[in-house]
Amino acid sequence: MKRVFPILSIITAVLLAYALYEALVVAPTDALQGDVYRIIYYHVPSAWTAFLLFFINFGASIAYLIWRKQKADILALVSAEVGVVFCTVVLVTGPLWARPVWGIWWAPGDIRLTSTLVLWLIYVSYLVLRRFSSGSQTQMLAAALAVFGALDVPLVYFSIWFFRTQHPQPVIGGGGSMDPRMLHVLLISWLAWLCFGFLVCWSRYRLEVLHREVEEAHAMQSLAGGTPAKASLPLNRSSR
Repeated sequence: MKRVFPILSIITAVLLAYALYEALVVAPTDALQGDVYRIIYYHVPSAWTAFLLFFINFGASIAYLIWRKQKADILALVSAEVGVVFCTVVLVTGPLWARPVWGIWWAPGDIRLTSTLVLWLIYVSYLVLRRFSSGSQTQMLAAALAVFGALDVPLVYFSIWFFRTQHPQPVIGGGGSMDPRMLHVLLISWLAWLCFGFLVCWSRYRLEVLHREVEEAHAMQSLAGGTPAKASLPLNRSSR
């Protein structure tokens, strides 16, 4: 696995660079919005990636509630952390796109904007609970909150189908349309950000596993009446 990670990192870096080139150079300019529309290649893939990560968080949280497996709890935590990052990108790029197109940074009362902000707040609350609560029921409460938060994901996605909003109809599975060349670049961008999100989740998962192993070892030493030994570097580096 240690050899796979560098290879995937290189592939991801190439994909991100290629997606950037496609988005800024190859993709045609929108006839109505001009070049500002190119934010779509970051805004939409970030939203899709966030939805996927929150879905993984939902599944892992359900698994933890049923089987109480630590691996499921770690996966839920990691997917929520990275999902919040991508959701933050959505909330930042959205107003940047809206200002020159709609003439406003934010449309109060817009169901998609409001539900996306609520989604972000729910998962930020989830992370705050995980970070600052040390009770024995923290993992259970966090899993329950994650299940509740996942209910907002379909509302965000389908809101433009059932409510009047500033957002256009979806270009995939909806009544909207998109130039095939734009759609091609959009899917390439999504693939690149999916790979990047996977690498971040993988790194964070391994780090969290190590962190919990260290905490467990310290707890076992404390119960045994010992003192956790401090890690030290070897004095003679040449002996390595």
